[in-house]
Amino acid sequence: MKQIRQLCFVLILSAAATSSGAQTILNRSISIQVNRQRLDNVLEIISNKANFYFSYNSSIIKKDSLVSFSFTGKTVRQVLASIFDESYEFKESGNYLIIRKAPLRITVVTKSAEITNKFYAVEGYVYDEQSGAGIDEASVYEKKILASAFTNPDGHFKIKLKSSRDKYVTLVVSKAFYNDATLDIEPNLNQEVSITLLPEEISANTITVSPEDYVNTDTGKKTESIPQQPIAKQDTVKVEKLGLSRFLLSARQKVQSLNLKNFFTTRPYQVSLTPRLSTHGYLSAQVVNGFSLNILGGYTAGTNGMEIGGLFNINKKKVQYFQAAGLFNAVGGRVKGFQVAGLSNIVLDTVQAFQAAGINNTVKGKFSGFQVGGVYNHVTDSLKGFQAAGVGNFVNKKVDGVQVAGVVNFSNKETRGVQIAGVINYSKKLKGLQIGLINIADSSSGYSIGLFNVVLKNGYHKLSISGNEMINANAAVKTGTPKFYSILMAGVNYTNADKVYAFGYGFGSDRPLNKQKTIFINPELSCQYLYLGSWNYSNLLNKLNLNLHVKLNKFVSLYAG
Repeated sequence: MKQIRQLCFVLILSAAATSSGAQTILNRSISIQVNRQRLDNVLEIISNKANFYFSYNSSIIKKDSLVSFSFTGKTVRQVLASIFDESYEFKESGNYLIIRKAPLRITVVTKSAEITNKFYAVEGYVYDEQSGAGIDEASVYEKKILASAFTNPDGHFKIKLKSSRDKYVTLVVSKAFYNDATLDIEPNLNQEVSITLLPEEISANTITVSPEDYVNTDTGKKTESIPQQPIAKQDTVKVEKLGLSRFLLSARQKVQSLNLKNFFTTRPYQVSLTPRLSTHGYLSAQVVNGFSLNILGGYTAGTNGMEIGGLFNINKKKVQYFQAAGLFNAVGGRVKGFQVAGLSNIVLDTVQAFQAAGINNTVKGKFSGFQVGGVYNHVTDSLKGFQAAGVGNFVNKKVDGVQVAGVVNFSNKETRGVQIAGVINYSKKLKGLQIGLINIADSSSGYSIGLFNVVLKNGYHKLSISGNEMINANAAVKTGTPKFYSILMAGVNYTNADKVYAFGYGFGSDRPLNKQKTIFINPELSCQYLYLGSWNYSNLLNKLNLNLHVKLNKFVSLYAG
């Protein structure tokens, strides 16, 4: 029996300890006495005594105001209530206590007891907490049925809601540069509301007070408060800054996006005629859909399935699996799967997909997959895969794959793969193969095949003058790298009565035979056409030369073979 009592006593002590450990910040008891001390010092003392962190915006608290009081065994809530009035509120987050202005005051007036139709209306005004003026173009919306309304210049709004059996309906009021406000209203009643919004706090002005900030005043030491670093936020409206988007989207849709940049939801499907006429109304740009059908064009938050647009699709965030449009697709987030457009695809993030467009594809992030453009492809980051265009391809960073273009390929950093162009290939650092009329690289450890191959830093640039038993005056330009260069040659035999003219093309390699790299052997394969006075005959001279090359100095060498 004694052991059972001891066990119960231990359990009671454990439960008490657990309860104490789980006690909320506001319910922690402290004893404190201050006399005409600055408010910021008082907050540091409270933080130290109750062992938690304060966080607040410096613009909403008068830190230099003097405070006097004495409390014994009072909760943090009671102490703070004696310092701050009802316009402030306190929110716990982990071991942080956030002080902020109360963001909302609501007055609700019921206009009629019950309604008989399937809809009821909520109307009212939205005011600025500090100035008392009405807020224009604030968004008032209900998340469940995606109903929304805007305030007019006086701050007035009216929103129609569908009758329901829910106990309450939640309305959200949002405005750019203001804190959001949420209010629960009784459904199925016409009513009026009055709402105030507080301007958004600037994160750079946020002060964090830690328990270590307060040290015994006898020591005379005190640690400075640490400003909280601003948090980087994703730009969810960057797709609206495109020229096509500015033309096709209404001013009200852009305002809605700014107001609701932190609100997104999902729905299984949506249908729209234009961005303004959608089954989700003005909230279409905040909804990610499983299936989206845009008869002319649509504007949504994103697609997680399939999207088809008669003319265009505009998406704020990511699109995955399938997207097709008659004219263009514009996507602010990532694309994965299959994307095709009659004219243009514009993606402001990364792409991992098969992407095809009649004119051009533009990708601001990395591209991985297969990209085909009728005229031009542009990748601002790197490419891994295959890229083909009728005129040109541009990759600002690394290419790891194949570029094929009718005119020009451009790789601004490094190429590990193949560039094939009808005219020009350029790569800053070539570690693969270039095939084109003109191939240019800053440095190369790969191979270039073309009429002219220019490697600026470690290239092979030779002008060769020679004679042989058939053509006694030959000139050849050799360009590329020492391990593999191309030869563009021409010659004439001017001693015979019947002149012989020759021109041709070939390949060669410069292989050193000693460590000092002064003696080389040059295997060269070439083909020349010999003009003997008539173009009716195919006079081809194919040769395999094995030349011995002795380097005299940096600029002059002798060779024979």
